[in-house]
This record gives sequence, C-alpha cells and structure tokens, in this order.
Amino acid sequence: MRKIFLLTLLACCMLLGAVAQAAQITDVKWGVNKADVLRIVVDVTDTAGYAVDMDGNTLNLTVNADKGAQVPQSKAVKSSLADSMKIVDKGSYTVVRVPLKQHVLGKNYKAFVLKKDPATGRPFRVVLDITPRQASYSGSGAVTTVVSNRPVVSNRPTKTNSSIKQNTVVKTNTTVVKTPDKKKNNKKKTETKKVDNKKNTVAAKTETTVNKVNKSDTDKLAVIKGNGRFRTSGGLDGKIITLDAGHGGSDPGAIGSDGTKEKNITLAITKIVKEILEDKGAKVYMTRTTDVDVFGPNASDAEELQARVNVGEKYNSDMFVSLHINSSVNKNIGGFSTYYYPKTDNDLRLAKNIQNKLAANFGVDDLGVRQANFYVIKRISMPAVLVEMCFISNEKELTLMKGQWFQKKTARLIAEGIEKYFA
Repeated sequence: MRKIFLLTLLACCMLLGAVAQAAQITDVKWGVNKADVLRIVVDVTDTAGYAVDMDGNTLNLTVNADKGAQVPQSKAVKSSLADSMKIVDKGSYTVVRVPLKQHVLGKNYKAFVLKKDPATGRPFRVVLDITPRQASYSGSGAVTTVVSNRPVVSNRPTKTNSSIKQNTVVKTNTTVVKTPDKKKNNKKKTETKKVDNKKNTVAAKTETTVNKVNKSDTDKLAVIKGNGRFRTSGGLDGKIITLDAGHGGSDPGAIGSDGTKEKNITLAITKIVKEILEDKGAKVYMTRTTDVDVFGPNASDAEELQARVNVGEKYNSDMFVSLHINSSVNKNIGGFSTYYYPKTDNDLRLAKNIQNKLAANFGVDDLGVRQANFYVIKRISMPAVLVEMCFISNEKELTLMKGQWFQKKTARLIAEGIEKYFA
C-alpha cells in the first residue's frame, strides 16, 4: 500500500510539474512610435501559438498561454487608435482585446513573434502592430491571420488602356491591387502583393501609394476552369502539382540592395522543387520556366495573375504553390511565412505542412501561417498557398538566398511539406 501511495504521489508531482511548465503570460505592454503605430507586446515564458481577428471595432489577439496572476485585467493606452486594452483569461488561452477608436482594415494590423533571447534576457514575445488608416507602416508589412497576419511583397507594373480578352465564363466584381508604375530603372521599388479585394481601394504594404484597378479588368478575363476535383492524400506518386515562380519578365519583383531580383531567386528555387517532386512520382507544371511574363509583356495585373491561375486549372492540378521573396522598409525584419485563403478544407492544412518544415529547419524567424486575399490562391479552385521565402531587404537573408545551399534547402523543405500533406 505504501508503495502504491508513493507511486501515486510521484505521478501527481510530475503532473503538477508539467502544468507548471505550461506557457504563461508574464506581461502585456504597449508603445507608440513616431508614425503613430500602436505596438502591443505579450511576454510569454515559452513558445506559444497565436491568432488575430476583428470583432466589430475590437481587435483580438489570442495567445495560447495562461494569464499570469501578476498581469492586470486591463490597461490604459494613450494612442490615437485606442484608449485601453483588456487581458481576458480564458483558461487554456488568453485574449488581449483592443477596442479601436477608428475602423481599420486587415492591412492595418499585423502580428509576429520574437524569439527568446537569453543574451539580453528577453522572453518569447507575441507582437501586434496596429497602424492608423491614414498612416504608412514602416514595419514588415500589412497582414490578417490565423497564426499571424497579411503581407508585404511586390507587384506588376501599372498597365493602362490594356487590351483584355473577352470572356463570359466567370464575371467577377472584385479588384486587384496595383502598384505605381515601375520604370525600367526601377529606382523606387513598390512592395505590394496582388490582393483580391471587394473594395476599389487597397493600401500597399509599404510606404508607396497604390493605384486603383479598373473594375473592367477583372470583368473581361480569359478564364480557364478545371474539373474542380483534387486529391489530398495517398502519397505524391501521380499527383498533379502546379508551381508558380513569383514575378518574371517585365516584373522583377522585390530588389535587394545589391540589385538581386526576386524573380530570379523564385525561379531558381521553383525549378529545384519541381525536380524533387518529380523524382518522387509527381507530375509537376510551372507557370513559367524562364524569365518571362506568363500572360505576356505589358499585361495588366488581372491578366497576368489569371494567366497563372489558368495553368493550375488547365492541368486539373491537385495543388497550386506560389513562391515569393518578401521585402520590407524595415531591414531588420526577416523570416518565412506561408499564406492561404480558406476556400477549401485543405488550404490551411497545406500551409501548415509547408510552414512547419521551413520554421523547424532554419535559424530565421517563423512569421507563421497567415490568411490573405492574394489573387492566385483565392481565385484558383484547388488548395493553394503562397510562400514567402525570407526577406530580400534583410542583408543577412539576402546573402543567404543568393547561395545554392539556401536555395536547395528551401526547395527540399517545401517539397517535404508538400509530401507530408499528401501522406
């Protein structure tokens, strides 16, 4: 009996120890910078997942960690965006609620994590940045989430008076983001992803201005529709996969400080992913295999993006993966992120499988899985993701991505994430 009692006592102690080691929030802080960006920082004792969502005019940051007893239930905030925030203990997780004084869009807030830094004594942190609608954010970009937020990247040149092929298969009422004209010398790089939005104005993810898109551009596209069927399991062998190397041709994408172009890095990595997947029995198509525009020179945003979608639909693909390099005016921002649009039950699962592989095997920041209205992942019928493979604006990551080691490793990990999705 005594032996049984001792064993029971030991088990209880172990259980209590495990509970004690669960991630716990130790502080919630806020600050405002010169650009009037409100930053909320949640200190956590250990790595924790998070999510961001809007509930009316209240922005909610959910962190998968217990609220420490020392953390107050509310705090006063001095900002043009908010006067207070509430920290709500939900048991196994905590919600930081920020009632906003002005309506903001998804592009006006973003979340990311900062790793624990033993050298400085800083804990693991979940950070939420909120930008006033009239301001330009100078951080890592605008975002919306599931495990993060909406992004930062580049776009095609503005096209005016373009001839658009007539089509009556699909008529859309949405718009596509456009950047300002990118001249051949590309002196001022715009960082804007193509976003499918129901309103006629969408802000760029950096300090530059975004032009409105003519609604008729999306009303008259040449649209290919596949059979709508796709496979999500059973291994890679025989699966049909379309890979999209971001940008190309007249669109260089983001440009590094040394002139390195995003379009060249994405193409190099995409080719390696294709080779790996084909070696495992998959049938792989690419939207482009050389430095060209997919639709053709001087295409509008809508034409170029739909042309990429059409490749996936034409071959009745089981999956569509678009590869990009991120960029920011904040040169300290870096890391991997993967974006999806929840049009099927499998888009998020695909994004998680790829992001988890990248995050676990590189010594750079994990910016998480994020939800976004990017044209190519929203308008295509099969599960699709857009992967941001580090930041070309970050000097360390720029050096990495130019090397074959980075390109081969990134391609291998993306291929492994795809393989795990089909397992």
